[in-house]
Amino acid sequence: MVNKPPEAGVRIVEVDAAWAGQRLDNFLAAQLHDVPRSALYRIIRTGQVRINGKRCKPMQKLALGDQVRIPPLRVEPRAARRVPDAVVRDLESRIVFENADLLACDKPAGLAVHGGSGVAWGVVDAFRQSRPELEADLVHRLDRETSGLLLLGKHPQATRHLQAQFRERETAKRYLTLLDGRMPEDRMVVNQPLAKTLRGGERFMVAGSEGQSAFTEFRRLENRGSGTFAEALPLTGRTHQIRAHAVFLGMACAGDSRYAEPQRLLYWQKRGLERLFLHAHALEFTAPNGQELHLSCPLPPELTVVLDGLKT
Repeated sequence: MVNKPPEAGVRIVEVDAAWAGQRLDNFLAAQLHDVPRSALYRIIRTGQVRINGKRCKPMQKLALGDQVRIPPLRVEPRAARRVPDAVVRDLESRIVFENADLLACDKPAGLAVHGGSGVAWGVVDAFRQSRPELEADLVHRLDRETSGLLLLGKHPQATRHLQAQFRERETAKRYLTLLDGRMPEDRMVVNQPLAKTLRGGERFMVAGSEGQSAFTEFRRLENRGSGTFAEALPLTGRTHQIRAHAVFLGMACAGDSRYAEPQRLLYWQKRGLERLFLHAHALEFTAPNGQELHLSCPLPPELTVVLDGLKT
C-alpha cells in the first residue's frame, strides 16, 4: 500500500492554550489576517477546513490540542489598504500607553477597528502602515460608534496572551455612558442573554431568554437632565452588549442611532449630541511582561460639552 503524500500547501495547526475556547472563524482570521472573511467562511462551508479530520462550523469552539487543517487558498489576499496620512498621524498622537509588546490608543468615534463590510480600512490597518516592522493585531474590538481605549498586540505572542485574558474575563473594562432616563437605583445589574437578529439588513442584539449569556453592571455617577450619567462594566464581551442591555432597562444610550427611538435621537441631537454617548474610559489587565496595567482616557470634548450643558 502506497502512503498518500501530504497535500501541497496544507497546514495543520495545533491549538494552544491561548486559543482554547476561541471560535474557529476568529482563529482562522488571526492565522490568515489578510484574507477576507467571506473567503474564510467559504473554505469552512466547503469542508476544506477540518478540526481533527472532521467537518466543522465557523462558530465551533476550539479545544486545547485540536488539529486544525488550513488549506492553501485560491483567492488573492486583499490589497494593502492605504490609510490617509492624516488619520495615521492622528492615531499615533492618541497612543495612551506603549511598550515592547502592546500599545493602547484612544480610538475616536466613527472609526472602525478594522476594514471589511464596506469599510476600506480601520485602526489596525493604520498602525500596520505606520509600523510595517511589527505584526500588529487587535486584542479586542470596539463598536465603530464607540470611542475610547483600544488595545493592540505588537507581535503574535503578545496578542494571544492578551486575547486569552479577555476571553477568560480576567480584564476589567469600564465605559462612560449617558442613559436616556433616570436609573431607579444607584447600581443595576443586567443578566440577560443576547441573541442576534437582522432588521432591514442591519444586525441588532436583543436581550431575552435565548442567546449567549451576558452580564452588565450599571453604576449611577450622577443625574443629568432627564438622563443618567453612568459607568457601565461589561462582565462579558458580547457584540453591542452595553447598548442592548441599556435598551433592556428602558434607557437606551443617548445618541444611539441603531437602538434608540427616532424621536429620542432627535431630542439629543437638539442638545448637541451628534454621536453615541459611549466611551471606553478604563482598562485593567496584565501585560505579557507581568506588569499590572491600569489605563484610562478622559471623556472626549464633544461628549463633555453635552454633559456640561445638562442640569444636575
